[in-house]
Amino acid sequence: GGEGGGGGGGGDSFLHSLQRFDAFPKVNEDFFQRTLSGGVITVVATVVMVMLFFSELRVYMAVRTDYELTVDTSRGEKLQINLDVTFPHLACSVVSLDAMDVSGEQHLDVAHNIFKRRIDATGVPVASGEKEAKLGGDKKVAAARQRDGSVHDPATTNETYCGSCYGSEERAEQCCNNCDEVRESYRMKGWAFSNPEGIEQCEREGFAENLKLQQGEGCNIYGYLEVNKVAGNFHFAPGKSFQHGSMHVHDLMPFHTTVFNMSHNIAKLSFGADFPGVVNPLDGVAREMEGDAGMYQYFLKVVPTAYQQIRGHALDTNQFSVTDHFKSVDAAAGQHLPGVFFFYDLSPIKVELHERRYSVLHFLTSLCAIIGGVFTVSGIVDATVYHGHKAIKKKIELGKMN
Repeated sequence: GGEGGGGGGGGDSFLHSLQRFDAFPKVNEDFFQRTLSGGVITVVATVVMVMLFFSELRVYMAVRTDYELTVDTSRGEKLQINLDVTFPHLACSVVSLDAMDVSGEQHLDVAHNIFKRRIDATGVPVASGEKEAKLGGDKKVAAARQRDGSVHDPATTNETYCGSCYGSEERAEQCCNNCDEVRESYRMKGWAFSNPEGIEQCEREGFAENLKLQQGEGCNIYGYLEVNKVAGNFHFAPGKSFQHGSMHVHDLMPFHTTVFNMSHNIAKLSFGADFPGVVNPLDGVAREMEGDAGMYQYFLKVVPTAYQQIRGHALDTNQFSVTDHFKSVDAAAGQHLPGVFFFYDLSPIKVELHERRYSVLHFLTSLCAIIGGVFTVSGIVDATVYHGHKAIKKKIELGKMN
């Protein structure tokens, strides 16, 4: 019995010792004194705590983006260029799109994944967007002169039509059955296509009439290019392009004019897919040209970008910055080509963006800081107000006694 009592006494002594560590000593309710100032401060502190709580909750729920810079080590990739450019004063039969890069690869008169939409002087589409290769439509072959000089009439003969290439053919058996094939053959040969009236295929298809028909129209060109991920350029310019020696030449002679209004509106220009927060500096840019012909030059610095979404989906794309320059040119002199040129170069630095959220522990820590901080500050303010009011009241009473 004595041992049990001793054990109980030891336990009570331990619990009594533990009470010394109580950081929250209790005050008897009889000694509480509630004041009006204390009530006001408590209400204000509660409102502040609620506001800070929701502010911290919004920060916790929001996705933030962290930036990191690394060296771009990717090799052999392709670069997708998305574009949507409108030329209000240049017909679709006049303007063409070329792309080339420092590796020597060229895409002349690009038609793959590129569409043209004819628009009238007010900007309303005349026809739905169509592939460049099909502009003008497919026409039935009427009676026409073949390469050997004989006349081919599909109504009276089953022989396959083979039109002349007018000396530009690379192989003896090559045929040019329509105006576009003659122009392409001329381009591959490096010849200027100067007189469409003398080409039977062009006369039969109404090449000159097409140019006159589209006079006064504009052209909306949209789609995308896939090019090597090296420095290069792409440009919109009048006339078919061809390689003359080491020079890139556009044939302007079929148009019989030196006036080429290169005014343009860029609705969209980007390198790769868009990601949240991306800014494409040329989107929505409009340029109105004065004079007969001009050359617009845009110099783009493309920055490879990797965007890592919070759910794990990764997106490899690009951002870019731009400077531009314009100069008037004399199309008749042939020294400078009127057009809109985009010269792009790639940055060796890659930007990596990661979507992240603050952790639950970070949120709870901030919450504790808010509650504790507001209580502490409000307690200091309340004590200052209470003791200040008490001191003033005491002085007033002493003044009355004196």
